[in-house]
Order: sequence, then C-alpha cells, then structure tokens
Amino acid sequence: MYSDRFKLEVRLTQHARARMIERGVDEELLLDLVETGTAKYKDEHRLWVFKHYPERDDNLICAAVVIENALIVKTVMHYFTLEG
Repeated sequence: MYSDRFKLEVRLTQHARARMIERGVDEELLLDLVETGTAKYKDEHRLWVFKHYPERDDNLICAAVVIENALIVKTVMHYFTLEG
C-alpha cells in the first residue's frame, strides 16, 4: 500500500493486521482512513488518524501511526474517543 497523502509506503505491524481482522477493517478501508481521516499529531512522528464511517456501528475507527521511512500502522482501534 502507498499513501498519496503522506507520500510514503504504508506498512502494517502484525498487531495491526490482527486488530484489522478482529475489527472487520480491510486494506481498502484502512487506506481510505489514512488518506481521508482526520490526523491528530502526538508529536512530529506519532499520530492518530480517525474517521466516522456511517455504515459502521463501532465508530470512530482509528489507526495509530508512526512516521519513519514509511507510514507504519501500529494498531487499528474502534470505538475511539479523543482525549483532551
């Protein structure tokens, strides 16, 4: 996968892949999330990308991401809530 938004290859950790299966998130949905979701940065390299999908009842869907030499998806969450 490649993100036009971040201009980086998208890589998934084993943990992220397992959470995607568990939460019914396929690569197409994940790529849409990365490309069109709201980004909230924790710092220069770590962020959350989240989005509401009206057809799902477990919103917000969120990816915890690290920017290195690629966009690394660490995990995928559902029922996400923003803090602060």
